[in-house]
Amino acid sequence: MTSTEETLFDPVVADALAARVGEHQVGKTNGVGKRIAIACARFNGGVTTRLLEGALDALDEVGVDRRDVTVGWVPGAFELPLLALHFADGERPYDAVITFGAVIRGDTGHYELVAGECARGVQDVQLSTRVPVVFGVLTTDTVAQALERSRPDATNKGREAVFTALEMIDVLRQGPAGS
Repeated sequence: MTSTEETLFDPVVADALAARVGEHQVGKTNGVGKRIAIACARFNGGVTTRLLEGALDALDEVGVDRRDVTVGWVPGAFELPLLALHFADGERPYDAVITFGAVIRGDTGHYELVAGECARGVQDVQLSTRVPVVFGVLTTDTVAQALERSRPDATNKGREAVFTALEMIDVLRQGPAGS
C-alpha cells in the first residue's frame, strides 16, 4: 500500500525519462512458460495460506501452467531462505522463487531477529544464484495488519509478489545494456 499520491509510480513520467537514455528496460508480466517455486511458512499459516491463494490466482491469470508451479512448506519464516536456495540452485532451477511468511511483532525481540535474518537470507539467495527471489514475507505490528495485506482482492501481497517475480524474470532476461 502506498502512503501518498506523491509516491505512486507514474508510467507517463517513466516513458518521458526513457526518452532521455540510450536503453530502457522494463519487465513484462507474461507467465507463459515460466517455472515458479513458492516457499511458504506454516507459522502464522492463516495468513500465509491467504498470500498463497492470492499468488495462485495471479499465476492462473498470467498464464503460468500449474504443472510449472511448486509449493514447499517450512516451519517458519526463518527457514524460508534455505528452501528458496534449494529451489533456486537445484539441478533444474526455477525461473523465480517467491517466499511467503508472516512475522508479527510481539513483546520480545524475536520479531527483529526473525524478520531481519529472513530478509537477509532471501537477499543472499537471489544475489548468489542470480534467480529472482521475492520477499513476500509480511512484517507487521498486528495480526489485523497482516490480515489486511492478505485479503482476497487486488491488494493481496501474494498477488503482488507474482507480478514482481515475473517482471524480474523478464528484465533480467533482457540482459545487460549493450549486449
